[in-house]
Amino acid sequence: METKKELQILFYIAIVFLGVYFMPIDNPVFTTAVDATLDLSRWYAREHVILCLLPAFLIAGVISVFVSQASVIKYFGANAKKWLSYTVASLSGTILAVCSCTILPLFSSIHKRGAGLGPAIAFLYSGPAINILAIILTARILGFEMGLARFIGAVTFSVVIGLVMALIYRKEEKKKAEEQMNFPNIPENRPLWQTSLHFFTLVLILVFANWGKPESGDTTSLWYSIWYYKWYITAGFGIILMYSLIHILKLKSWQVLSGAVITALSAFLFGNAMITMVTGMAAVSIIALFDKPRNPENGEWILSSWGFTKQIMPLLAIGVVVAGFLLGSTHDNISIPGIIPSGWIAWAVGGNSILSNFLSSIVGAFMYFATLTEVPIIQGLLASGMGKGPALALLLAGPSLSLPNLLVIRGVMGTQKTVVYALLVIILSTIAGLVFGAL
Repeated sequence: METKKELQILFYIAIVFLGVYFMPIDNPVFTTAVDATLDLSRWYAREHVILCLLPAFLIAGVISVFVSQASVIKYFGANAKKWLSYTVASLSGTILAVCSCTILPLFSSIHKRGAGLGPAIAFLYSGPAINILAIILTARILGFEMGLARFIGAVTFSVVIGLVMALIYRKEEKKKAEEQMNFPNIPENRPLWQTSLHFFTLVLILVFANWGKPESGDTTSLWYSIWYYKWYITAGFGIILMYSLIHILKLKSWQVLSGAVITALSAFLFGNAMITMVTGMAAVSIIALFDKPRNPENGEWILSSWGFTKQIMPLLAIGVVVAGFLLGSTHDNISIPGIIPSGWIAWAVGGNSILSNFLSSIVGAFMYFATLTEVPIIQGLLASGMGKGPALALLLAGPSLSLPNLLVIRGVMGTQKTVVYALLVIILSTIAGLVFGAL
């Protein structure tokens, strides 16, 4: 065994050495692809990490710590009303902020405890599909229409797929519905309205901080007016956040006020939104983290947010690097080609044919997309000739399915149900792509 391990190490060293030794640094296609990688990485770091991702991690931390999973799961049971269980299940992605693999243990637990197959499947699909981080990034990077189409498609698909699965296996579901479900009723630490206020305040800060300038040049629309005053609006929600930190999370008022003063001073001294946002988030994080001995939940909020950051940021960085090198960098009227010729992309998934949408759905169903990495990859594909219809098909099939995901689902509910579930996702994604591409 020891010899085998050493041979594996030698093999990896040899692979790295040969890759460096034969690196085609004199090839203009290769060097251009490297330039595209660096350009796309810098653009993501400047435009999307501080204002978009970092606040979103704080939101994900709120969901993880302040919202009890048991209080969400109890709405999926056989004793719940159908309209309620499917509504909660189809919107769960905005609550849970998980990927296709993270959702699996939770799906497995509610399925084994007797949750209805329909709501459980709706929950399984929607959890990764309408991940709030991914929806925000999709709308910001790929356009509002794509983000909206992804959200509507994911919510609709989760309900339709759940209902179809429940109809196909209605005999099993009728027997299960007759059994009594006893979900534990774990009380929340605070009233729901307080958690909701804290959560939606952070969401609105994220939304208005990233409000984009309209491209039409219209200076009289409501969209332009919101963009023009967006930092004043963001500051207003910052004041509401101060109230939440003091009166809901029970942080020390003098610490919160000191953090607010430092954040305001950074805005006046530097006049840079990035610096101000980082200062404000750092102040909130430090105050809440050091409050852990007095109120452990506040410290857990920041630690949970840090956990999301550690989990997602490296994978996102890898996705950006791979997308830049293979597919190039296209943004702000800049277009740098990658290593893959755009003609190949246009041939496979260009236009809006049934074949191109079907191929995109198939690739999405078996390829593993780490959370958020599908956005830069699809951005590169669009720039290389991919049609908008196939792009949406990939967005709807990819995050919710993968080969590892399907293998785990098969172990939970069997081969037949897994195949039916995968086919429903692929077929509906293909249809959605065709419709979206034709609009």
